[in-house]
Amino acid sequence: MGLGVLREDVLVTFRIEVQPRGGEPAMILEESYNKRDGWGQRSVYLAGYAGQEVTLALETDAERAGTVAFWGAPTVSGSARVAEKPNVIFYVIDGAGAEYMSLYGYNRRTTPNIDCLAAEGAVFERAYSNSSWTRPSTASFMTSLQHSVLGGFKAGFNVVPENVLTMAQHLHRAGYQTGVFTPNPNAGKMSGLDREVDVFQEAWHDFTYGQSGHWREGSRYLHDAFWTWREAYPGEPYWVHFQPVDIHGDFPAVAPFSGLFVAPEQANTWLEWRERRDRWHEKNNGGMYSDLWKETGIDRVEFFTVAQGLYDETMAYNDYQLGRLVKRLKAQGEWENTLLIVAADHSIDGAMTDMAIAIQDSLPPAWNQPMLRPSITRIPLLFVWSGHIAGGQRFSDPVASMVDVLPTILDLVGLPLPKVMQGQSLAPLLLGEGKVESRPVILDEFQVDQETGEFRGVIEVIDGRWGASLEINPRPPEENEPERRAMRRRPVPLLLYDLWNDPYCLHSIHEKRPDLVEKYTAFLEEQWEAHQALAQMFTPSGAVPLTPEQLEALRALGYIK
Repeated sequence: MGLGVLREDVLVTFRIEVQPRGGEPAMILEESYNKRDGWGQRSVYLAGYAGQEVTLALETDAERAGTVAFWGAPTVSGSARVAEKPNVIFYVIDGAGAEYMSLYGYNRRTTPNIDCLAAEGAVFERAYSNSSWTRPSTASFMTSLQHSVLGGFKAGFNVVPENVLTMAQHLHRAGYQTGVFTPNPNAGKMSGLDREVDVFQEAWHDFTYGQSGHWREGSRYLHDAFWTWREAYPGEPYWVHFQPVDIHGDFPAVAPFSGLFVAPEQANTWLEWRERRDRWHEKNNGGMYSDLWKETGIDRVEFFTVAQGLYDETMAYNDYQLGRLVKRLKAQGEWENTLLIVAADHSIDGAMTDMAIAIQDSLPPAWNQPMLRPSITRIPLLFVWSGHIAGGQRFSDPVASMVDVLPTILDLVGLPLPKVMQGQSLAPLLLGEGKVESRPVILDEFQVDQETGEFRGVIEVIDGRWGASLEINPRPPEENEPERRAMRRRPVPLLLYDLWNDPYCLHSIHEKRPDLVEKYTAFLEEQWEAHQALAQMFTPSGAVPLTPEQLEALRALGYIK
């Protein structure tokens, strides 16, 4: 259990008493505590009461009336053993683009450890997140519901409705110990994803990143925090959600991965160029592909070539740390009873600000920015479960979606599926027990207009050869509208792409294929109406106040200025 207080000027006495049925009570913990800055993690041993029915009483008192005290996640657990249900590790690499992983054929060996894991499990060749960045994406895959169904953004927040169960809640109610380890507030409390989580470590300063507060070694500290938790709570089964931000844009990587793909002098030049670019952007509205860019003296091609190499180095570092985590799980005998899922919340465009700027600035016209572009939403998806999921499997069909992950995990561990979900279980395919439906992938992302209450955003589909993006309720033009905003206005509501011949969605073909425009407009309007109807089942939640630490973390990750 954890001991917690609000004040340091009053000692709180915490006591735990155990009483066997028909026996005398015995005090097994009595401690005075007043450290408000952290939980006092404690364990008491009940081995002497094995096989007996007992009553545990947790009590506190203090000299000052009205003093507040907390018991943090009191949990009764047994010794390490093979549980009836597997442990579940949901490992989400924040911003990992599938196309930049050697797991998917990339020409640099960025993921050798994940490549080895693939030999022990099953890989989905085409998997997509359902939104373009962390906050809407994580809320979506943790509930198997699209962003618009969850209520969209309201004043920048998208807190999961109270009557929607998250992945942690499903597992916790089935007897799992639950833990979340991430320094990204968008993957945690800002969306209400801390519900029924026994240990929730989110704030970046909890992981001792060092004086610079950088993120480059984040996964190592997350893993250390996980093992500390396991030592304090050794029982099984457990569910844990990791979401490291090693590759989110804080370059270069730590040694020995710095220099793996980019020479030190190149990296130093690039860092100087980045500062020069940022100073230039403060005075100019044009992008890096504007006519004014030559004023900077920065070679665009070299700038983004080096940036890609620096991104690849951080990918290799995170892969190395994941390999160490798996090695320790195997050494401690937990691997045989652990279901591991490796995925991402979005691809490179949302993770690496410098590459995102390049993509957005270099692909005219400015309105041509669909979420279905692989640099935004194509992500890795790997399932490993020794003795249950056959190794070496690779599935190109069906196309997987991150909303499929929750029902798949619940199905694999033998738990009921959500009563309302938009994903499907991939378990029959993974276990070799049958096929699953091949369905189009739906992506959506919406903002609620604070003045009118209208939803504004886009809903998109990836359907075999074709991709389509439909804008819903575009904001009316404003008088004296800024040029950059005006340039992003679409000429038509629906953009259409031939994904076979234009996989990066550089050219909308809406003028050439009116038949497909009509088809996918009707399809996406029908999907949007269904999302609106489904949303009526849930009561939207309010905003979550941001702490100074969360604001600092969001600034460091590039989400806010």
